[in-house]
Amino acid sequence: MSDLGIARVAAAHVLDNPALASLTGPHAHFAERRGRVLRYPVDVSPWLALPEDPNPDDWADLAALAGPGAEVPLPGFRGEVPAGWEITFRMEGVQFVDDGLAAAPEPEAVPLGPADVPEILDLIERTRPGPFLPRTIELGTYLGIRREGALVAMAGERLHPPGWTEISAVCTDPAFRGEGLATRLILAVAHGIRERGETPFLHTSAQNTNAIRLYETLGFRLRRTTAFAAARAPERLVAVS
Repeated sequence: MSDLGIARVAAAHVLDNPALASLTGPHAHFAERRGRVLRYPVDVSPWLALPEDPNPDDWADLAALAGPGAEVPLPGFRGEVPAGWEITFRMEGVQFVDDGLAAAPEPEAVPLGPADVPEILDLIERTRPGPFLPRTIELGTYLGIRREGALVAMAGERLHPPGWTEISAVCTDPAFRGEGLATRLILAVAHGIRERGETPFLHTSAQNTNAIRLYETLGFRLRRTTAFAAARAPERLVAVS
């Protein structure tokens, strides 16, 4: 095999395009598809999956799926968008994988479900850990810690490539920070993932040095850098011949 062929094989890891691996794997029942473009329902998650090298047909399918003028996330995409598209957001990110987490159950953690979504959305709005939508709760296990009945911290599962589960929505009410609640919940969610025979991973901004320091202390290892971007689809969709 040529060096180029070896490089392509080495790059073909499910975590290189985790949304695609999720939507064609354990989360296939969520997948909305047009051509080679897949996405989660818009009330579940903003993550979508483009092919590794999207062609004009793929961009046309994405525009048709999103709708005229819609803003769409482009996780992992570093290339140039076609004419008519506009990049609206770009941020460097990092991907970490379990490399010796001291995963353990958390006695104070309680499972969260659909009835808890209004309170979850309120906590998300106050802490801004990243997108959480009305049906995100369906993606996996979510755990919370309550104080005097109020939800003050949470963490849960999002992307689910085969053999892996992403830890996401890690947040703590500002009034309760400094108590290690986020650490305890991360380790509890990781314990559940490990119990299924899977490996935890997560994403964060490359600029979020406090989170990166915490993840490395807990036993996560940097696997790769990535990118988070978003783009606005053309207002007028043009069919590709």
